[in-house]
Amino acid sequence: MKDRLGFKYYDAEVKTVSDDINILFPDWNEDERVCIMSPHDDDAIIGAGYGMLAARQAGAEVYVYIFCRGDAGYSTAAEKETIEDIRRQEAEACYARMGIPRDHIFRMNFGDFSAIGNLGWTTAADKQGDMPRMLRFLRDNRITRVMVPNHYHEHIDHLAAHIMACYNIPQAGDPVLVDHATPHSVKSVLEYSVWADFDPEDAMVHKRDTNIRANRIIIASKEVEGIIAECIKEYRSQGEIIRDLIASRSERRMKDGRSIETYIALDPRPKMSFSPYIHLIEQSLENSK
Repeated sequence: MKDRLGFKYYDAEVKTVSDDINILFPDWNEDERVCIMSPHDDDAIIGAGYGMLAARQAGAEVYVYIFCRGDAGYSTAAEKETIEDIRRQEAEACYARMGIPRDHIFRMNFGDFSAIGNLGWTTAADKQGDMPRMLRFLRDNRITRVMVPNHYHEHIDHLAAHIMACYNIPQAGDPVLVDHATPHSVKSVLEYSVWADFDPEDAMVHKRDTNIRANRIIIASKEVEGIIAECIKEYRSQGEIIRDLIASRSERRMKDGRSIETYIALDPRPKMSFSPYIHLIEQSLENSK
């Protein structure tokens, strides 16, 4: 990107703000490949637009992985037969504005409201599930960072995309199914929200105020929000459907005119820690003497 955009990054755990993208993506280097898992074609730009631009500015290749084909996204009966083609064109135009080429947009083509029926290696109907294609995509493209959608009280397709991504991401680095491309590990995962607040689990575990559920925040300049607004406008067919959602973007604006985008840094495969249990038992045994 020719012009430098204004970004700051906030770590809600240690309460520090910096212009260092490592707050968002630890151990960042010059060969990063960032993938945004987007339940529908417009979710990535609405929920993770700042993160996409920040990653691009920091030198990453950015990919958009779209789960559903948008067949339910029509507001008039006349659009029903053409809405998928329209949305495909709108998505390509939207992401092209961000410098993301057509060949960096991958589609699973699940029916809207139906992604969850495609979980796993094979479905209940004994058809290929989501896993073979996602595993090969992550490995072939050597994806290093992934942004996954919020699963908590959002759309059923967001829940499905979250489950698929969080299960398949660790598998991509495992020495299994090696005929489905060479294993390649993803270094970090962020969860983004489109409209609903996050699960309070992370805040509760880390003893934060449960009104502060995100643990990573991007603070972006007015220019950044302006770019995202122009990208979203490419979705002309979705104007009525996402009108309230777009209007609510003003709620993310700070007093100085900058805006925020929230994330949860998460581990999709957290390891069990036995230390607290051992400490509890040993303390109890000591007290019982």
